[in-house]
Order: sequence, then structure tokens, then C-alpha cells
Amino acid sequence: MHDKPVALVTGANKGIGLQIAKDLTARGLTVIVGTRNIEHGEAAAKSVGPDARALALDVIDQASIAAAAERIRNEFGRLDILVNNAGISHAGKPGRSLQEVAQSGRMSVVSLNEVRAVFETNVYGVIAVTQAMLPLLRKAPAGRIVNVSSTSGSLTWNSDPANPHRKMFGTYSSSKTALNAITLAFAADLESTGIKVNAACPGFTATDLNNFQGTRTVQQAAREPVRLALLDANGPTGTFSNEDGPLPW
Repeated sequence: MHDKPVALVTGANKGIGLQIAKDLTARGLTVIVGTRNIEHGEAAAKSVGPDARALALDVIDQASIAAAAERIRNEFGRLDILVNNAGISHAGKPGRSLQEVAQSGRMSVVSLNEVRAVFETNVYGVIAVTQAMLPLLRKAPAGRIVNVSSTSGSLTWNSDPANPHRKMFGTYSSSKTALNAITLAFAADLESTGIKVNAACPGFTATDLNNFQGTRTVQQAAREPVRLALLDANGPTGTFSNEDGPLPW
């Protein structure tokens, strides 16, 4: 059995995921950098440090997920932390502005293929990866699951006509609403096991998800996911929060 705690971060070859990997490694963990492109993952793992390992993992490919779980089982024997960070904002042409993505993602005009693609990664991918990793999380002394969500998915906030984001509440945002729902469902299902499941909002961060239009740094964005990943036995489960505290579902 590997002596250090082991964390898997999906979509960790860049952006917030890479920073989460760096922060967890700095706290003494071995971090598995999950990435679709193994070459990018190996480069990212080198930037994280000697306690990082690259792992080919495509969250919408069941065979890739199963192979990743088997490798973790063979190399480490358990998984202490799973951070479901991988996500997409749209499935269209890259490089579009946030405004263009929001307009094309409106429910009155968006194609079903676009909705399916976004939900495949942001929702179904999280379910698939979590289910595959649960046997390994159950072997850990204190399993932790963190889903990287967004306040853009808050039904409470988006039902308020005074919220300016309401105009952008579409495909991506509704995928985060669904992610919040499955976070709560996993938390309730696993409550008796001691595995804690929480959702974190990193804030409007400058990454390629929004064509680098965000206003926060990845260092700021990683704080809440990392805090939730390292919760002790007295920490909560089934919550949605950012670094300022609880958020409305």
C-alpha cells in the first residue's frame, strides 16, 4: 500500500485542475494528473513535481475510465481523494467569446447534440468516473470527492430577476445545476460510509473554458476545491461552497 495519500484530479493538465494538483502535492499528497492527452499530462506532471503521475483518462470513454481505475488499483491500492474537475463550456468551434458561447447555448436555439456533448462531460462523465473510483475510495481511511461546479448553476440565484447572469443561464449553466444535484445524490448515498462529497465553485477564473475572459487567477480558484479535498472527519458532506462560504443550490 502506498504510504502517502493519493489524489486523482481529472482534466489536470492545465488551468484550475493543474493548480489543484500543484496545491495538493505541496500538502504532501501523491497526485495523479488525469488527462485525455498523455503527452500533455506527462508535461503537466513534471511541472507539478516528483510526486505527480500522469494518467490517460477520458471521462466520456468508459474503457479509458476502467483502465485508469485498474492502474490506480495496481499502483496504489486505494484512492483517498477524487477531484472531478474536467469540464467543457461548449462543444462548438474553439476561440469563441463568452458572449457567443452564451448566445448559442440558449435553450431556445441550442442543438440537442450540443446539450448532449456538454452534459456528457460535465455530468455523465462525473458519474462514470466517480462510480469507477468508488471501490478505491472505499479502501481509503477517509475518502473525499470534490466536484468542481459553478454558481452559474445555482437555481436560487438564477430564479432571481435581479441576477444579471440570468441572461446567460443556458446549456453550460444547467449542466452545473445537474452536477450539483448529483453531488447531493452521491453525498446522501455515501453518507454512512464516511466518504464526503461536496461541490466547489472556483469563481470566474481566467482559463480556456471562457477564452481567458475570467477575472480570477487559478491560484485563487483552487483554494476551495483543495480545502474540501482535505476535510477532516468533522467536515461536512453534501455542500456547495466557494472560499467565502456556503452557496445556494
